[in-house]
Amino acid sequence: MERKERSMSEQRYQQGMDVLKKMIGGDVFPPLEAIRSFYPDFADMIVMNGFADVYSRPALDHKQRELITLSSLISQGAIDQMNFHVHAALNVGVKPVEIVELVMHCSAYVGFPKAISAMDVVMRIFKEREISVQPE
Repeated sequence: MERKERSMSEQRYQQGMDVLKKMIGGDVFPPLEAIRSFYPDFADMIVMNGFADVYSRPALDHKQRELITLSSLISQGAIDQMNFHVHAALNVGVKPVEIVELVMHCSAYVGFPKAISAMDVVMRIFKEREISVQPE
């Protein structure tokens, strides 16, 4: 890899890590480290493509992106990924009631089984973080 390409890759990686740190509220993300220890190139791809290239675009803020991501995960039934993104949504300022309402809204489009599975994740995380939520 040429020096300029390496520098650009390093910049993209750092940009992605900066976004990821904001989302996780810290410096260490164990799932990414597990992937890195198994296959480092995939971890780099996640950071650079997912967080530097996608999450760093200026038109949407991180709150909007997390709401969109949660909607997408619910519609796919990708419940395993919701844990990270519910925490990330809270860390970037999404209100707990917005997350609950998002799950309820999705139930009309993706069905109750997927929405109930998603709400299970939300309830568990809110309990861990000692968050209560009331309808507005």
